[in-house]
Amino acid sequence: MLNRRDFLKRMAAGGALVATSQLPAVAEDNPAVFPQRGKYERLSMSYAVVEIGLEKAFSVLHISDTHLTAAYFHENEKKQQLTQKRTTTFGGRQEEALRDSLAWARQHVDYVVHTGDIIDWQSEANFDLVKKYFGDGLIGSMGNHEFSTDMWLSDPKEERTEAYKDNTRAKLQSIYPFNVKLYSQVVNGVNFVTLDDVYGYVTEEQVRLFKEEVKKKLPIVLCMHVPFFTDTLWRATVRFWTDKGPLASGKLPAITGDYKKQTEDPVTHDFIAYLKKERLLRCILAGHEHITVEDQFSPTCRQYLVAGNFLFHGREVLFV
Repeated sequence: MLNRRDFLKRMAAGGALVATSQLPAVAEDNPAVFPQRGKYERLSMSYAVVEIGLEKAFSVLHISDTHLTAAYFHENEKKQQLTQKRTTTFGGRQEEALRDSLAWARQHVDYVVHTGDIIDWQSEANFDLVKKYFGDGLIGSMGNHEFSTDMWLSDPKEERTEAYKDNTRAKLQSIYPFNVKLYSQVVNGVNFVTLDDVYGYVTEEQVRLFKEEVKKKLPIVLCMHVPFFTDTLWRATVRFWTDKGPLASGKLPAITGDYKKQTEDPVTHDFIAYLKKERLLRCILAGHEHITVEDQFSPTCRQYLVAGNFLFHGREVLFV
């Protein structure tokens, strides 16, 4: 178990939660935006408290889905086309949102967790931005967009398989300073475990590695991109993405996509059933759906989704 000082010393060597004391210096907030108002007023923050019974409380900024869309001029035509179209899609202020979130974190919390889709697709410029803002101090999870070479322009075509991930997994591993399949870091007696579930499933290898983490007998916070869906989270997701039906509707929307994969893939289905009985699992942090919503996952664990960081969203989580 690491104390804060020893933990910070180890950050550069192995990757860890972003200690806010180690975040890069950033420029002062743009005075032309919301003049005479709060410095971080455009940030949309929600809050949660996770009660574990710690001797020393600490706080985390949870962000997800920044979707950086940068490309250098020397990068190929596909990258230029994607930059133009996807920057419009996400509003063009993604780096500003990430910068402001990290600046806010320096003043208000102890660590930062990012649960995937930091970038929208792979480019030299996007990878350099990851290095610029997170350096060697990142714990996070891969998002599905991390594995996207050129989105719909990709050749070979994107597939939701481990084989497709293998095309660029080594490259991603050289950029992100944590094991991109599964990584863990103990902070103040809490084991933060990051898991790649970007296509809705987990592998037998990941299940084995997670169960090794359980042997540490520490409270676990699971950080991943795609949530392990409950009916409540699924209702909220369908409501957001299709604009159909109130959450209170008595009929559950048809289960499709990642939720369907989680129910049909035997390894993932069994893993979720196992997690619901694992009392060391105390919290799940996820993203992907671009909405802020939460639900009880198990008797000991609540699951928190956070909306897109590209729209300046984040959640402060206090662990006590």
